[in-house]
Amino acid sequence: MTQETIVPKPLPEPDEASRPFFDGARQGRLMLMKCLTCGTVRLPSRRHCDRCLSQESEWVAASGRGTVRTFGIMHQRYHAAFANDIPYNVTVVELEEGPRLPTNLIGIANGEIRVGMEVVVDWEHHDDVTIPRFRPA
Repeated sequence: MTQETIVPKPLPEPDEASRPFFDGARQGRLMLMKCLTCGTVRLPSRRHCDRCLSQESEWVAASGRGTVRTFGIMHQRYHAAFANDIPYNVTVVELEEGPRLPTNLIGIANGEIRVGMEVVVDWEHHDDVTIPRFRPA
């Protein structure tokens, strides 16, 4: 009998720059950065605004609503921790506020996912981090 090694799924590790995003997620709020100069909303991946290059921003709660911009269904195991999830979807949700967030859709069969469908944020809770996922609206 062979012993199967259980591989944990990789999880994000919040750092100083992303902590407001993950603190908000733990409280059930999808947090985005808003430029104080031009009002452009962005994900917490850059210190400066893509539109005007300002480094002045604030954290704001997003609506949590969006639409499926694109998606793919993974049939191949790229990481051992996801072997039991195959096939699974990787989806890009365009939030009402504008940014596009890579995520997974839950609560829907992969064959029913459609570009343009409306979705709302849901939460996947782990011991140390909460991750936004999306489900049909």
